[in-house]
This record gives sequence, C-alpha cells and structure tokens, in this order.
Amino acid sequence: MSEARVRRMAAAGLCLALAMVLPFLTGQIPQIGQMLSPMHIPVLLCGFVCGPIWGLGVGFIAPLLRSLLFGMPALFPSAIGMMFELATYGFVAGFLYRRLPKRPWRVYVSLLTAMIIGRIVWGAARVILWGLGSNPFTWKAFIAGAITNAIPGIILHIVLIPLVVLLLEKGGYIQEA
Repeated sequence: MSEARVRRMAAAGLCLALAMVLPFLTGQIPQIGQMLSPMHIPVLLCGFVCGPIWGLGVGFIAPLLRSLLFGMPALFPSAIGMMFELATYGFVAGFLYRRLPKRPWRVYVSLLTAMIIGRIVWGAARVILWGLGSNPFTWKAFIAGAITNAIPGIILHIVLIPLVVLLLEKGGYIQEA
C-alpha cells in the first residue's frame, strides 16, 4: 500500500472520528446542532483532503454510525436521509476539487456545488422516506430544512471549509490523486 493511500485512509478515519465528536459540541441544544450541521464539516473536508471515494464513504457511514452508537440523529428518517446527503457532499466536493483548474476559486465552486446537490439529494431521499410513512414531505418542509433553518450552517461552512482547505493546500497536506 502506498504512503499516499495510507495518509488518505488515516485522514478519512480522522474525519469520521470528527463527525462522531463535533455534534457533541451542539448536542445540548439540538436546534443549534440542526442549524450548524457540525457533521457536514468533516465530511466535506474529507472529500477535499482524501478524494471523492473516501468522502463518499465517510459521508455515508457517519450518520449511520452516529445513529447506531449515540441514537442521534434518529435512524429513520433522519440518519438514512443524511447518509445520502453527506455521501453526495463528500463525493461532489472531492470530485470537482480534483477536476477543476488549480485556482483558489475551485474550493468555493466545489463546496457550493456539493452543498446544492447534497441538499437536492437530501430532499429526494426525504420524499422517498416520508412516502413510506403517513406524512408527505412538502416543498415547504424542503425549503425549511435545506435552506431557511440551515442558513447559520451554510454561512459557517462557506467561511470555515475554504479557509481550512486553503491552509491545508498551503501546508502541502492535500495531495492530488
């Protein structure tokens, strides 16, 4: 196994661990946690640092593992919907970051595109999952969950993630693969 592969695997493990721990910072007030989406941060970073496949894997596993270990988020429908959303975040962020020209703006384009597509995937998953139950997932519920209630987290992610990625680039911690 190559040294680069081992580094990506270790970084993905660290991102998964952060996805388990960061929600504890906001766990005392669930509404704050829902607004800031702390589990999204390490998944998005994993896509940038480790690549699209590792980002997809960490994004898919993190909500399921956290639900099974700690009971939050609730497995159905929250964690299952988040599995698809976060897997999309990690994959799209990593994929675009590696395919776009090596300019600083690629971090922002990759992040924003991942966040938009991930929220669309989350909405589609919720439509399907809520369709299995008795309550339909409405357009109003989608807008509230994906945009209105998520504005603090969206701002946090747009400020924090590019800063971290650009610092990691400058330090040579992100290796193209």
